[in-house]
Amino acid sequence: MIEEERKKKESKGKGKRLKQAKEEAMVEIDQYRMQRDKEFRLIQSKIMGSQSNLSDEIEEQTLGKIQELNGHYNKHMESVMNQLLSMVCDMKPEIHVNYRATN
Repeated sequence: MIEEERKKKESKGKGKRLKQAKEEAMVEIDQYRMQRDKEFRLIQSKIMGSQSNLSDEIEEQTLGKIQELNGHYNKHMESVMNQLLSMVCDMKPEIHVNYRATN
């Protein structure tokens, strides 16, 4: 009988120790998870920040290129239109070199 009581106490003690070990492990896991999550967020913010800067730089380059193209368009539009109109309006009737007169 005494032996049975001792075994019950030992099994209860083991159960308590296992429960306590499990709780301590859960606390450590939560701390580790929070630490890794914090590190992840830090790295993510660095990467996203650099992507944001890159996006702004590309946007700036694009706007500059558009302004440059608009400047070239405005500069050369009149001369191109004059050339086009002179080709269309100035008619010079000529016989084509491949034309063969059939008489």
